[in-house]
Amino acid sequence: MALRFASLGSGSSGNGLVVERGRTRVLMDCGFNLGDTAFRLGRLGLVPGDLAAIVVTHEHTDHLGGVVRFARRHAIAVHLTQGTALALPVDFPASLVRLIDPHAPFEVKDLQVEPFPVPHDAREPVQYRFTDGAVRLGVATDLGMSTPHVEEMLGACDALVLECNHDARMLESGSYPRALKDRIAGRFGHLDNESAAGIVSRIDGSRLKHVIAAHLSKENNRPALAAQALAGALGCEESWIGVADQDEGFGWREA
Repeated sequence: MALRFASLGSGSSGNGLVVERGRTRVLMDCGFNLGDTAFRLGRLGLVPGDLAAIVVTHEHTDHLGGVVRFARRHAIAVHLTQGTALALPVDFPASLVRLIDPHAPFEVKDLQVEPFPVPHDAREPVQYRFTDGAVRLGVATDLGMSTPHVEEMLGACDALVLECNHDARMLESGSYPRALKDRIAGRFGHLDNESAAGIVSRIDGSRLKHVIAAHLSKENNRPALAAQALAGALGCEESWIGVADQDEGFGWREA
C-alpha cells in the first residue's frame, strides 16, 4: 500500500491536504465551509467519513476556519497544539480534542505524523511530516523563515509541499498597505519564492519524486515564478514542479 496525498485547495482563502496510506486518511487543516469541504473531498473520491483525523497547523482562519463545524458534524478527532487549541470555541467537544507536543510524533492508524515548530505569527504553529515507515512527505506551508530544524525535517523526503507565498518584488510594488507588506515579508510571515528555493537547495533532495509549490498569493505571485525558482534550485525542468491551486488544489500523487 502506497502513501499518497492530494490537496483540496491552497491559499489565503482556504487550505486542506489529504494524506492517505491504505484505508487511513488524514486531513491537514480545513479552511473551507462544510459544503465546500465535502465537495472538494468528493473530487478526490472521498467522503467525510473516510477521514480518520484532522491535524491542524495553526489557528489562522484559512487553516482552522472550517475545522470546528466539520469535525463536530462528522465526529472526527482534531490534533493540534495547546496554543492552537486556545482558538477552539468553549463548547467544542473535548472528546474530539487531541493535544499534541510540537516535537513528539504520534500515530493515526497506519500513518505516523511528525509535527515540527515553525516561525509564524500564530500562538503555537507547527507543520508536519508524514510517513508510513518507508516513505516521507514533508509539508511546510506557513512560515516566515527557515531554521535548521525545519530543514532537518524536510530533508530526505520523497515528496515535498512547500510554501511559495510571494514574489518579493511583486509584494513590494503591490497595493498592500505597508504594515501588511512588512508582516508578510517578515521573519514570522510567509516564504517568498527565493527563500523557498533556498530551503530546497540546502536539504537532501536525493529521494524527491514530487515538489509542490503551495500557498501562493493571488495578488503577489504567479505559478510560473514559483516553479522557476524551485526548478532553479533543483536543477530540473520547470514543468516538473507542481503548483497547488486555490480552487483546484492538486490531484492524487504517490510518494
